[in-house]
Amino acid sequence: MTSLGQATMQAGEPENLSLSRRQRHLLLAATAISSSCGLAIELLLGTLASYLVGNQALAYGVAVGGFLAAMGVGSYLSRFIAVPDSANELVAVQSESDRLRQEQQQLLTTFAQIELAIAPLSALLPLGLFILFVVNGPVWIGLFLVTLLLGTLAGLEVPLLTRILEQEAGVRDALSGVLALDYLGALVGSLALPVVLLPTVGMFPSAALIGALPALMVFALGRTFPQLRRWRRWGLVVCFGLFALAPLTVPLGDRLENTLYNAPVISRIQSPYQRIVLTRQAGDVRLFLDGDLQFSTLDEYRYHEALVHPAMSASRDRRRVLLMGAGDGLALREVLKWPEVERVLLVDLDAAVINLARRHPFLVQANAHALDDPRVEVRQADAFLTVPTLPETFDVIIADFPDPDRDTLAKLYAQGFYQRLLTRLAPAGVLVTQASSPFFAPRAFACVAATLESVGLSVHPYVTDVPSFGPWGFVLAMRAPLQAATLKLPVATKFLTEPLLQQLFQLPKDVQLGNVEINRLANPVLVKYQADPRWAAYH
Repeated sequence: MTSLGQATMQAGEPENLSLSRRQRHLLLAATAISSSCGLAIELLLGTLASYLVGNQALAYGVAVGGFLAAMGVGSYLSRFIAVPDSANELVAVQSESDRLRQEQQQLLTTFAQIELAIAPLSALLPLGLFILFVVNGPVWIGLFLVTLLLGTLAGLEVPLLTRILEQEAGVRDALSGVLALDYLGALVGSLALPVVLLPTVGMFPSAALIGALPALMVFALGRTFPQLRRWRRWGLVVCFGLFALAPLTVPLGDRLENTLYNAPVISRIQSPYQRIVLTRQAGDVRLFLDGDLQFSTLDEYRYHEALVHPAMSASRDRRRVLLMGAGDGLALREVLKWPEVERVLLVDLDAAVINLARRHPFLVQANAHALDDPRVEVRQADAFLTVPTLPETFDVIIADFPDPDRDTLAKLYAQGFYQRLLTRLAPAGVLVTQASSPFFAPRAFACVAATLESVGLSVHPYVTDVPSFGPWGFVLAMRAPLQAATLKLPVATKFLTEPLLQQLFQLPKDVQLGNVEINRLANPVLVKYQADPRWAAYH
């Protein structure tokens, strides 16, 4: 049988509606590509919103959930496409085969038009969302409208392709083939964005490349289906336009991102896990992860001396030290000041942070080449999974994780993780963790202390003032009570003194503990405590 649109008809003889093998395969490939692009843009919008406004769970909930709901709307609307009625040209047909041919042609044309609409919107709407954030616009409303528009268009795709294929294969076979490729495409898209696109080309070029694929698909369909020949050129033009746009979004995105910081950006990296930005103003170098300040070189020594030296001083033995997080090497610099240290294992999730700390001259100067010390082993891994399985114990364990403002981070402060961490702590060992701000998030600070106490440790919270952060909290924990008056400080410091060290555990009157739940893996209440309204006064 001849291909659709290629059979010649004699007078009064209906055209053959059979699809060629190439046409069927191309339509199924279109299903996979549509699904892959749809899921990739969902994840990209969630990543972008999480970076801009925090609250990762809500950002992905709106992006992914809104997108899926809008797809349901699109699927419903597809029923009104190519439906014969009294006002429709499909009524004016002479035979059933003519009607099916015209319906199929309209379905193909509508599908091509939808893809040509999705292509530039996928590329430009994420950039528009970023611009909305820069001008202090309503980002959440913008995110909802973007997902509604893209999701509705994406929801039209699968029903249209199924209706085209079912005219030849039947509903059952068409649905099974389309849905199989739809799910396979979703898998490819969900992996391609975080593993390949974001680390390789960045956020906005990724959006442009994702958008180029539907346009390229229209070009391919136009070469195979005669009915779409006139759309082939548009597909090629849009595809090349978006490929050309991809590199141009880099300087534009950089210029927009620069407005978010009060100093010139000297390095920016999109890793598979986070956005890493380094700024410099005169002698002040600052590191930001997903827009959150991690340190300022003007005062970071206050934070890192307070994090490291109380635990090192409280431990009877200091030969083996475990550092979790702290890939910038600044806490490591303080640990290595203690001459008894024989081995330090640093476990950090993001290799990009570690590489930046090893190679960027400003960070190398700040961390005093600590990552190159022969006593140090650096392991790029997830501390939550890796540390409890280590075959050794440590005299001092230092946790310098990001603030627990999302579930994936709150698990690093959870009771279940601390219980597993205890198996890696020597009998007389000391554990210390940063614990957010006791002023801006007082219940988060109290929750970390209560959670550590719940696993049977004697906890000793303390507060240090860091000008770029404000008052900052830490919790030291050990199996025996701490004798603060006996603490010694035999290493060189810029902020901490021995008398100050001994008085460090006397909490200010306005810092209150208690009245909090335990942070558990199954119930990460710490995220709620961290999202305290007081943070609005931070800026």
